[in-house]
Amino acid sequence: MTVPDRSCSRRDVIVVGASAGGVEALRALVASLPPDLPATVIVVLHVPSYGRSVLPRILERAGHLPARHVLDSADLVEGEILVAPPDHHLVVLDSCVRATRGPRENGHRPAIDVLFRSAARALSHRVIGVELSGVLDDGAAGMWAIRSRGGLVVVQDPEDCLYPEMPQNVMATVEADHVVPASQIGDLLGRLCREEFDPPGAPAPSALIQAETEYALLEEGAMNSVDGAAAAGFSCPDCGGTLFEIHEGGVPRYRCRVGHAWTTKALLGEQSVQLDTALWMALRSLEEKAALAAQLANRAAERGSALSQARFQDQAAEARKAANSVRRLLESRPMTNAELVDD
Repeated sequence: MTVPDRSCSRRDVIVVGASAGGVEALRALVASLPPDLPATVIVVLHVPSYGRSVLPRILERAGHLPARHVLDSADLVEGEILVAPPDHHLVVLDSCVRATRGPRENGHRPAIDVLFRSAARALSHRVIGVELSGVLDDGAAGMWAIRSRGGLVVVQDPEDCLYPEMPQNVMATVEADHVVPASQIGDLLGRLCREEFDPPGAPAPSALIQAETEYALLEEGAMNSVDGAAAAGFSCPDCGGTLFEIHEGGVPRYRCRVGHAWTTKALLGEQSVQLDTALWMALRSLEEKAALAAQLANRAAERGSALSQARFQDQAAEARKAANSVRRLLESRPMTNAELVDD
């Protein structure tokens, strides 16, 4: 393995994002990568923040290239697959990639947009972005950043995806250079990385791309970069702070002061989760109130206090009635689009 020649006009960094259904797509992609790939592959798969990840082992068994987690930082080396560890973003810098614990984006750490955006900021036309199977719209804003800086956009064919929504949202945001099944992406990347070309005259990264990357790096100065944005009137599901609406590349999204970020679809989904949690908390509180009032009514009866007994019985009945109303709400709530999957 050799460190790439930075003076060569080639695309030598491949950033890959995947979510639901992504392990199968990643295995198919890696299996088709050539063993002499002249590029670094950097992978973010949405995984829980707890527990272990064996994704590098899975990818090594699927293909020809070595794979490992980025534990702190790692140089960009040709012919190697670098994988985001659980509960860490991957941020691409000029010649390395860093694992950080910056604010979550769309409830995820690692987040696809953090990887894509930082790669676009640091390496411009040298980047190839690859979007694989997943739900919602993670990766769309990051792919816009890659496109804006002269990189290439590769998308798994939605008909080949277990969950096509992420690729579809990328294609609705930017024009994809290639749309192919996962099993053909590796061979395509091998050819693209060997093509020499005159670098496009990409503009400098926007102030928003700079600021959002600095959020992921936990830079102190980034924490007030939303001050000029309009308050959206919504609160951040992660910290409860005010969300500010930001726009770039036709991808509206929201950030709070400390950096938690949400697309409109992800925010709507998280609000649904919070509503569900609130209803269950209300049901628990009402059931406890009904039980306590019934207990107090029994004690009043034992003392021969008919007036107190009647008052507590009324309170127990009211709490049970309200609890039944909440229970009916829980039973009648429709499933979200993410929960509806055809067999």
